[in-house]
Amino acid sequence: MKKILLLLIISAAARQAYCQQTTLDIFNAAKQKINKNGFVVLGSWSAANIIYGSIAASQTQGAHKYFQQMNAIWNSVTLGLSAFSYFTAKKDAGLSYEQSLKKQATLEKIFLFNAGLDAAYIAGGFYLKEKSKNSINDIDKLKGYGESVVLQGSALLLFDAVMYSIHNSHGKQLYHKIKLASTADGIGVLVKL
Repeated sequence: MKKILLLLIISAAARQAYCQQTTLDIFNAAKQKINKNGFVVLGSWSAANIIYGSIAASQTQGAHKYFQQMNAIWNSVTLGLSAFSYFTAKKDAGLSYEQSLKKQATLEKIFLFNAGLDAAYIAGGFYLKEKSKNSINDIDKLKGYGESVVLQGSALLLFDAVMYSIHNSHGKQLYHKIKLASTADGIGVLVKL
């Protein structure tokens, strides 16, 4: 009878561990899908800007020509980065709860950091536009490039803010498993498995 009871306890513990890992694997797979979908959107935006910007730059003059030219140049880099991110995204199967939590927090921090960079791009674009007002030689170029950098920085800021928001919302599935709880022995951190 003791052997059967011990076997049942071990079986239940193994099942619980398997279910927990399956839940984490599902969470991490969903996180990867969010990233891949985001990079498809960013890559599509970039490809459209490259195509339209290349055509429009060859058919326009003045500041608008430089605006379109910078759109194509800027998005060549963005398309490369989004394609690299899409194709190098690895599956996070088999991660522990702690590893999943750490990767989730890191991912959210990356999108917040990128949003800060985007704000710097926007400021740089406004600087170029302002500089065009006092320039003698490159008025159209500075104005066009500045307007493009403001637009592209704003698009990236929107992208990073949306990705952060989606990942933060998704990550709450992990964060809700941690609670401050009181027990008969005192206060502690409760991790729901």
